[in-house]
Amino acid sequence: METKSVSSVSEEDVRAELILDAASRLFLGPGRVSMDDLARDLGMAKKTIYRHFPGKHSLMTAVLDRQFGAIERTLAAAADEARDRPFGEQVRRFLVAAGAELERIGAAQLATGRGDAVLRRHVEQRIDTVVYQRLDAMFDDGHRRGLLSAPPRLLGEITRGAVERLLNSPLPRELDYTAADLLRTTVDTVLYGAISRPGNKIEVTS
Repeated sequence: METKSVSSVSEEDVRAELILDAASRLFLGPGRVSMDDLARDLGMAKKTIYRHFPGKHSLMTAVLDRQFGAIERTLAAAADEARDRPFGEQVRRFLVAAGAELERIGAAQLATGRGDAVLRRHVEQRIDTVVYQRLDAMFDDGHRRGLLSAPPRLLGEITRGAVERLLNSPLPRELDYTAADLLRTTVDTVLYGAISRPGNKIEVTS
């Protein structure tokens, strides 16, 4: 009996992962996808999906949490790789990695909620936690170390605006660049002007 129970749990876990894989592929792609579409793609009954996820909201939340978990691991790896590099390069690598990951999952489209206010709030909260709070901490650390010539809150607002604008802008497509490529240029143009250099210190009161 015990072995059978363990086997049953394992099969259920595998089925839940298959559902999440298909939902990630379909729901994060272009266009609207219904639970009927998902069931057809999986070749299983909707009631089987609902046994694992009570509704589309709970399924989308699980999909997003898994995606943002992967983004968090990518950003942590980028931070580790840049740990011994100059502060500007650390911020630059973090932002470029964040821009690439957010673009990959279509965060701009998800942040509109596709007409769903609950989904929109969840995406906004996850982006704030995974990306912007980490970015604010980096800027605060740079300010404490005397490496920034501009208030960290100002830099946080500028970079937030740049990330969100580029993810929503048609400019990357028009210039045949990714949003991450243009974010790299934005960081180089805006951020490096705020990093203190010998003889280039600007006194700013926050």
